[in-house]
This record gives sequence, C-alpha cells and structure tokens, in this order.
Amino acid sequence: MKKQIAILALAAALCAVPACKPKKQVEAEPSLAPAEALLLPLPEGTTPAIRKEDIAQRVKTLADDAFEGRGPGTPAGEASAAWIAAEMARIGLKPGGDNGTWFQTVGMVNQTVDVTKSNLTLTLPNKTERLLTYKDEVVYWTKRQNASAFNFDPTDVVFVGYGAIAPEYQWNDYGDLDYTGKTVIMLVNDPGYATGDPALFTGRKMTYYGRWTYKFEEAARKGATAALLVHETEPASYGWDVVSNSWTGEQSDLVRKDGGAGRVMAEGWLQRKVADEIFAAAGLNFETLKQAARVRGFKPVPLKDVRLKGAITQTVTPLESRNVVGILPGEKTPEEYFLFTAHWDHLGKKAPEKTGAEGQDFYADQIFNGAVDNATGSAGLLEIAEAMAPEKLDRSVMFLAVTLEESGLLGSEFFAENPTVPLKRIVAGINMDGSLPAGRSKEMRVIGFGASELEDRLKAVLAPAGRTIAPDPKPEAGSFYRSDHISLAKRGVPMLYADGGEDLVEGGVAAGKAAAETYTAQRYHKPMDEYADAWDLSGQAEDLTALFTVGRDIADSADWPTWYAGNEFEATRKASLAAK
Repeated sequence: MKKQIAILALAAALCAVPACKPKKQVEAEPSLAPAEALLLPLPEGTTPAIRKEDIAQRVKTLADDAFEGRGPGTPAGEASAAWIAAEMARIGLKPGGDNGTWFQTVGMVNQTVDVTKSNLTLTLPNKTERLLTYKDEVVYWTKRQNASAFNFDPTDVVFVGYGAIAPEYQWNDYGDLDYTGKTVIMLVNDPGYATGDPALFTGRKMTYYGRWTYKFEEAARKGATAALLVHETEPASYGWDVVSNSWTGEQSDLVRKDGGAGRVMAEGWLQRKVADEIFAAAGLNFETLKQAARVRGFKPVPLKDVRLKGAITQTVTPLESRNVVGILPGEKTPEEYFLFTAHWDHLGKKAPEKTGAEGQDFYADQIFNGAVDNATGSAGLLEIAEAMAPEKLDRSVMFLAVTLEESGLLGSEFFAENPTVPLKRIVAGINMDGSLPAGRSKEMRVIGFGASELEDRLKAVLAPAGRTIAPDPKPEAGSFYRSDHISLAKRGVPMLYADGGEDLVEGGVAAGKAAAETYTAQRYHKPMDEYADAWDLSGQAEDLTALFTVGRDIADSADWPTWYAGNEFEATRKASLAAK
C-alpha cells in the first residue's frame, strides 16, 4: 500500500497548524513526502450504526504502511493524527484542542542511543572486564535530555529485590543504605505475584509497584546512578523480543523542566541468563536471592567486588506531537464531560534486525503497523463518535486520541497535567486499547476489575444480550497500569477499560486463550501486527455498542459514577468533587 494519495482541502488545512512541524528540522529519507502528502482518504459509506464494516475501514487505513507505524513526532505519524482530526470533522464533532484547533500540542524529545559509542561494562571479582552485549544481553537508554553524552565511573552493584518502597504494604526493598553512585538491580513485577499470596500486596494482581516506570523512578529518588531490571518472560508478561523492539532505536519522552536531570544516568533491562552469571561471579545464587526477595524484611544485597561502568552517547531531537481532541457539545450541561480515549501512536519504523547463522533479515518489514495496538482502539473511538454525533445529549462528550502511549503513557499524562477542560468536570471515561479480532465473546473482560460503578453500568447493558463481565484473566500482567486510563484514574476520574473476553461464542475459552497467546507471541510490538481482510470484527462491533451505551447513558443524565469504597483513587475523586 505504499502509495501517496492527494489530500482533501479540509485535511490539508487541519495539518497546517504549527504542531505538524518539528521544532527542529530532522533528516528524512528523500522519498518521504511532507506529512500532508501522506494523509489517506477518509472512509466512505459509514453510518451512525456501529458496524464491523466501518470499523474495518478505519483500522485498515490507520494500519496502512503510509503512516509508517504512526511514530509520534514523525511526518508520517503526525499525518495519522491529522487523519483522525479530519475524520472527527467529517463525523460532525467540534475541535477541542489548543486555541480552537483539533490538537493539543505535546512537547517531546526523541532520544537515540549511538550503540557504536555506548557501553555498559562490568568489572568482575577476578578483575576481568565483561562488556554487556547490546540487545542480546542488555538494552539500555537514558532519560536525561540535557546532554548528548554521559559517562559514569565504576559503581558498586546492589540487588534491591523488587525495588519497591510501599508503606501501605509494610515493604522497603532499599533499607537504609546510601545508593548515591551505585547501580541497582531489580526484579520485575512485585512480591504478591511471585508468591501468589493474596495477603501480600494484592496477590497475583500486579500493583503499581510492579511497573517498570515506578521502579526506575524510585531508583532515581534513591540517588542511584544506574538501574537495571532483570527480564523474565512470565512475570513481565512479554518476551525479550518485546524489550528489544520497544526500548531500542528512537525513544520518546515529554520535554522535562529539569532536562531529565532527576533520572538515573542509565536505565535498562538485563537478560536473566546474564544476571545468573553476574551473581555467580560474586559468589551468590540469583535464584536463591530471588526467593529471599519475596519475603517481607528482605535486605538489599551488595554484589561484592562487582562494579558497573558506562558510557552513553545519544542524539536528542526536540519535536512536537499532538493529542487529538474532538467534542460533541452537550445541550443542557455542556460544561460537564464524558470522556472516550484511545492512543493513536505505535512504534513507527525500525531498522531490520540481523540474526541467525545466515545473517538474514529477521524483520524484512521495518514498519510496526500496530493494527491491533492500537488502530483498533482509535477506530473504535471514531466509530463511537459517529454513532453519538446525531444524539442530543445533556452533557458534552470528549473524544481524545492521545500520542506517546508506547513511550510510557506520555500523551495521556500530558493531557492529565494540562487538561483542556477541568478534570473535576469530567464525569467519567472509557479507554479502548488493543481489541483482538477474534469474533464475538460471551463476556467483556474488565481490566482492573472491582474498581468503580462503571462496571455495574456495563454489566446492566450486557445483561439483555445474555453477556456478562469478567475480571482480567491475567491481572499479574499489570494491564490496568499499562494504558492511558491510568493517567486520568490516578487523578480521581473514574475510568473503565474493558474489551472482549476469552470465552468466545465460537470455540469457547480455549479459542479465546489461543487467540490471545498467538497475538502476544507472534504480533505484539512486532511488524506482524498488521490488518488482514479476514479479521472477524463482529465482536468488536458488539463491544463498542456496549461501551457506546454506557457512555451515552451517563452523558444523558445527571449521574456522577464513582469509585467503589476503599479504591485507591476514591479519596482523590472526593477531593476533586468537593472543589467542584
């Protein structure tokens, strides 16, 4: 599909805002046309009815090679944001972004490690130096934006268990040591997952302390120089290939006021096999210490005579990306909003990898199209918007397509920090991220099950069709903390994140599990996440209809759904509403 199609005048005007242009000119392939020339045609023949045919048109377009994997800040990626804005305009929404535009400008930087000039090197107890092989044994980067090169002298290495300080669980992996000038090595996930003990943290269900984002931030707060997570597929819920795809090449971040000076100098992931080797060199057994780290009262363990030094050379390119904001104004209380969100971005383009005895291209296709993740969610956002546009609702409805989700939920975080409407005026919201084209299911799974009254409303909507709601079958994967709803939820806004369940109408649970496992193993964050005409989108159409109904009914009422009593976000919401 690598073809360029002329733009509609409306679309060209949409992309003419300054946010379409990077702050700094970057080199591009000679064949790469400006963002405006990459915009594809808008759908034809869609209707307000939520139909699988309409969803397919939108997913197919957003996952087209022309958008080159929807990389934020790239001309092709930003063209997909312009396409979404043009589609919102065609549907009949009103712009809700900066200064009456469709866009909220998000200042960002792209950081790319020069692997030919960078290294992490261990000094082992026998005084030999051990260079860690990039991508095969370790993946690393820096979140510091204020320089193009960083070096750190050999640092002592300390194993800090799960790297968590959680007072509410009477847990402190760091103890009272001084970590200034040290490297910390941490486990992924949290102790509750490892033990399965429901009385420890939240059992198998991951908490925020299990998220890699938290662990790196905590290491910085403790003054560490470097922080490495030991990768293991089961507790991470994804393989090493996802790590090497997601955290190599260009890495995006928001522009930080301190230039990232508050972060550790080097963050990264370490292969389990390398951790075994390093610990053994220090006279320790990694598996034994891993077991010890599961017990309350664990004390950090220095790796005697093991030291890590490093050098990172990078390019830092200031750019701009955009959240896309469309509004359906309310008739009675337009200052109150129901929110629908989905992220439009994916991983963009990456250089092909060389692997195998013959050195063949492992990924001959360089474009990470992100058809499921998250062209499906973006298409769902537009599908619901088109269905809701003819309605005359009491409240306003906001449709928010955010950027930089794949870089750590940054677009939604930017919106939550800089909301275009006061967060206390957002009644509640629904997030859509990664719907598998597996057909109709007997249930809808709720990520973060047991959180808010929005679940009761979804349950009531599904009941007439004989469908039910079900918990996330893999709460240990921490999916509740891995999509954009969390940026709003942690500020008190009740958010629902739900999609089709595993119990399929055709094939049952076995078929649903097989579809999910196949996607995770073969397509998630890989170039193979591509659209196919053979997709069965009947299930997504059914799910979107249910989510549409939940949102419409709240938008056409005076109700303020809230968190269940005792939820971690309940107090924040109460404080917000008290100020309303």
